[in-house]
Amino acid sequence: MRRRTVLKLAVTAGLLAGVATGVSAQEKKNVTIGVSIPAATHGWTGGVVYHAQEAAKRLEQTYPGLKVVVKTSPDGASQANALEDLTAQNIDALVVLPFNSDELTGPVREVKRNGTFVTVVDRGLTDPAIQDIYVAGNNPEFGRVAGKYFVDNLKEGNVVVLRGIPTVIDEERVSNFEKALEGSGVKVIDKQYANWNRDDAFRVMQDYLAKHPKIDAVWASDDDMALGVLEAIRQAKRDDIKFVLGGAGMKEMVKRVMEGDKMIPANVSYPPAMIATAMNTTASQFYSNAPMRGTYVLDAELITKENAEEHYYPNSPF
Repeated sequence: MRRRTVLKLAVTAGLLAGVATGVSAQEKKNVTIGVSIPAATHGWTGGVVYHAQEAAKRLEQTYPGLKVVVKTSPDGASQANALEDLTAQNIDALVVLPFNSDELTGPVREVKRNGTFVTVVDRGLTDPAIQDIYVAGNNPEFGRVAGKYFVDNLKEGNVVVLRGIPTVIDEERVSNFEKALEGSGVKVIDKQYANWNRDDAFRVMQDYLAKHPKIDAVWASDDDMALGVLEAIRQAKRDDIKFVLGGAGMKEMVKRVMEGDKMIPANVSYPPAMIATAMNTTASQFYSNAPMRGTYVLDAELITKENAEEHYYPNSPF
């Protein structure tokens, strides 16, 4: 996990370390944790899949009797079916990163009705009463930090926004981005969903470029989308756009920040390793005497040339 991104997880880490040394083969406890996450359809979820699989291996080695079942899904309907499959395996706990909020709230509620302990990650459900634990990045802060960067560095001009998928976290990001612009000379002239997808972002940016003769900067709000935006700008040979701000700390983007790329001068952190935090905390609910219910929020940090090296992991899949 990236340095200085954890707000409330030090206690959790300490508990896990203590539990790891205190569990023995004689104290074996049979627990099954189901993990339901989106498939690696773009860079960030690729990182989520990687960290989930690595965490599953570590947890099964740490806790005798623990079984972790990881299922990936390419869309919301497939994830709902995956939840049914996990329920059939008599899971004791579910760690779920919903593909989207509206479509998955009902299926997760059905899992909860079976008495299953539920940990929700990142994309919150529309009914937070379902969850026992919630682990996410600080999405309001993610938007606020990005908006402040535009105010401080662009000062005035026309900005276009690429949204993610219709979810609670996307709304939190965008509304707080816009709040940060209030009273400034920076104006949002267009915003559309691009599904946190590089190809969709390319098409959306092409539309923006055709519609708007003057764009000063772009908030892509995601590094995969930022790559699609940059390609559209390159092909259109537009030189009015001063910079593109993505987010999540993709290693390619962090490297560009480190190297002083004028089009990618900064980034905002949002580590996919939060899935491992969620899995660790859920396991600790069953293997420690400390109740783990609550909300765990990770910092959103502005990544600049001055601190980019702290956020650069060349061996990471994302």
